[in-house]
Amino acid sequence: MNEGLAFGLELSALAALGYWGYHIGDGSWTKILLAVGCVAVTAVLWGTFAAPRSIVKTPVAGVVAVKILVFGAAAAALYDVNETVLATVFSILVVLNTTALTILRK
Repeated sequence: MNEGLAFGLELSALAALGYWGYHIGDGSWTKILLAVGCVAVTAVLWGTFAAPRSIVKTPVAGVVAVKILVFGAAAAALYDVNETVLATVFSILVVLNTTALTILRK
């Protein structure tokens, strides 16, 4: 169940960053490009360094750094577009899920 929640949080991070990219753009094309660009860059970063079957075999510290960057950016993005409740709930779920996964993997 925790693995499923972890995957849901990863997808939520992508959605939050896409939502943020859309809201900071000025025109329609800029909004779309920023939303798609934020999601694409994040997905490539995650897939390259943090995914279980990532292309680059990254040490644990590197994986943790990428996860902090992605989840932190997603929470900050939600705060930036005044979605403070979502940002808070998201942040709490990330911390609880990460803690549970760390304890269960030992």
